[in-house]
Formats: sequence, C-alpha cells, structure tokens
Amino acid sequence: MILTFQLLPRAPYAFDLTVARFRRFASENVDLVVGKQYQRLLAAGRQLALATVMDVGTRTKPRLTVELRSPSRAALKQAEFHAQLRHILCTDFDIGPFYRLGRQDEMLAPLVKRFRGLRITSSPTLFESLVMAVLSQQVNLTFAYSIKKELVEAFGRQWHDKGHTYYAFPEPKRFASQSLETLRGFRLSNAKASTLIRLGEAFASRTLRQSAIAQLSDEAAIEALIQLKGIGRWSAETALMRGLARSDAFPGGDLGVVKYLAQGMLGKKEKATETEMRAFAERWRPYRGLALVYCYAELARRRAV
Repeated sequence: MILTFQLLPRAPYAFDLTVARFRRFASENVDLVVGKQYQRLLAAGRQLALATVMDVGTRTKPRLTVELRSPSRAALKQAEFHAQLRHILCTDFDIGPFYRLGRQDEMLAPLVKRFRGLRITSSPTLFESLVMAVLSQQVNLTFAYSIKKELVEAFGRQWHDKGHTYYAFPEPKRFASQSLETLRGFRLSNAKASTLIRLGEAFASRTLRQSAIAQLSDEAAIEALIQLKGIGRWSAETALMRGLARSDAFPGGDLGVVKYLAQGMLGKKEKATETEMRAFAERWRPYRGLALVYCYAELARRRAV
C-alpha cells in the first residue's frame, strides 16, 4: 500500500535545519535522514507505515511531500500518520511571536535570523521521549543512543523493505513485559531498568496517558510525571520538550545548559548552577525551550567551523 500527500507548514519553516538534529548520532535507527529525506517507520495501532518526507518548498512558502509505504494491504489510517508527522516536525507551530521576542534579545537576535524556520522536533509519543530521557540520565548522549539502538532492534516492530530494515520505537507493553535481568543486559543500571519497566507498565495500563498529560500546564504535567519513581524534574522537562513539543519546557539542570550554554554562549569559565541558568532564561518566557534549541543550533555551528 502506497499513499502520498502534502504537509503545508506554517511559514517560515526550515525543513533542513529542523531535521538536522536526527543526524547527530550514527547509531540513530528510528529517525533517519537520508540525503534530503526524513524517514521513520510509524505505527498507528497495529498498522505500520514507512514515512518518507521531502522538502519541495521554500522557507517562506514551505511545502513537504510525504510518501507512506506499508506492508499492509488495508487502507492506511492517513489522519493518524498525518498527525504524527505534523507533531514530529512541528509544522503547525506559530513561530512569529517567538521571533518578535528574539529580535529584542541580544543573544537570540542573530540566531533567529541565522536559523530562521528552525522548529523543535519531537518524538511521536510522550512515552518514547521519557524512555530517551531515562537512557540519557547521567551519561553522554552517544552512549545513551547506542543503548537506544539495541533496545529498538530487540523490542521494536520491524519492516524489511528493499534490502533495508526499518524499526518502529518499542511500544510500552514491550518494556512492561521485560524482566529486570533482561534489561540489565542492555548496559542499564538497576535503577534505569526498573524505571523503564515502570514506564512501560504505566503507559500500557493507561495509568499514565499522553492525552491526559497533554491537557495539563507545564508545571502540572511535570508534577504528574515525577510521581513515577525514576522520573525527576530534568527527565520530565526534557520529555515535555521532546515529546509534547512544549516551547517553554526548559531542562535547566541539563549539562548542555549549565555547561555548554553557560560557557559557549555566556562566556562563563566554569559551569553555572541550575538556579543561575533558570534565572537567566526567564527573559525567554514563554519560549525558553525553543530559545534553547536555537542556542544549541548555534553551538553546533561553532563546533563545525
């Protein structure tokens, strides 16, 4: 089954800048950037479809073409796949108010011009973003993503097509059904393995529901998520930013904030404190998370020079 359609993001929109985040780790096996295409094996219930997205517009008149290919002969659930891609690629966000704020900010002013059209990319589910937050706790991201690769290949649904294997991110029930010993075999600590099992159980049983969390304010959502043992404020804030595309979610305790942002953008010689960075970021409300994405893009640009 093959289905094609178009996405029309709100302008300005920079597809290349937005998906560049997925190129960061060589071990990435879910969100794929191949040439100028973005690909991901998506799930809508039991139905799988490989989405291939191409940019055929401009930043001022953005237009994306999407091809969905599926092993199923049944009619594809186009609306569900359509919604997932809009969410992942943040096509519907009105970025104008952020740019008006950014132009008045000494640090952001050159960045909103340089990276015009950049958006926050998100996982299609809050569950996936929470799993990634847990994997990233207290380790470098290269290591975290290497574990993700192994977990995805072990527990994710697969589709073999044209000599390539595509992977969907594992569903909550797959983590819920694993033993602590099994997950420990993926270089996970007891604490992280236990948290992944609890996350799987909570979402599989619908004790935690994305639809319910999405209705809450940022602070209320954080409070709900940290009730689960193993999920602290940093993990909750990261998940809101990368799972629900919350533009003001600000993981102030992140190493990228207290070290790389503080030293690379603010000129500090030592790491800043979380309190200092949260106080500094107040000027960016209600777009602290989006501002952080622009700062990270600038840090990446400087490293590449």
